[in-house]
Amino acid sequence: MPTDLQDLDDAALVQRCLAGKQDAWRALVHRYQRLVFTVARRARLDEHAAADVLQTVFARLFEHLPGLSQPDRLHAWLVTTARRETLALLRHANRFASAPAAADEDGADAIAQIPDAAPLAEELLEDLQESQAVRLALDRLDPRCRDLLTMLFADEDERLGYDQISQRLGMPEGSIGPTRSRCLDKLRRLYLHKPHGGRTQ
Repeated sequence: MPTDLQDLDDAALVQRCLAGKQDAWRALVHRYQRLVFTVARRARLDEHAAADVLQTVFARLFEHLPGLSQPDRLHAWLVTTARRETLALLRHANRFASAPAAADEDGADAIAQIPDAAPLAEELLEDLQESQAVRLALDRLDPRCRDLLTMLFADEDERLGYDQISQRLGMPEGSIGPTRSRCLDKLRRLYLHKPHGGRTQ
């Protein structure tokens, strides 16, 4: 995605989309596709079903874009729509009785937390926004830093040791620690600059 589009906030991207700029639409989808996908996956949909939700949500966004009254609240609109579409898919598939009771910390069923039309709980929205902001910052890092941090902070079953990272990146093991610190500093600076309209610290 071009850097100039990465730096635009949601309202500016929406305006470019309404002007028929295809690159702006691709940038908007790229910015929020992981967020929408995460909402569906948190309801324990499989990847194929979550992809269906993703496609439906962005199709609805394309339809509603001309009437979107608060472009700066686009993230909230997308998450609420994603949860509604997820619930509709679960109902259509008649999966309520057989869906796994994936309990959260409060012991509540994950599916029961998907409101039909209610607004998204603020704390969950903030959590998703923060995850999205980190991913966007990671996308904007130089490839070497992005690859290093991705390997270092991958899920436990996919995480590589320093010796493997050294071989893959052609980097001496002794330089991985200092390079990691520099890359984390870069990531932090990019995270604090949130072109999508999120909070800054």
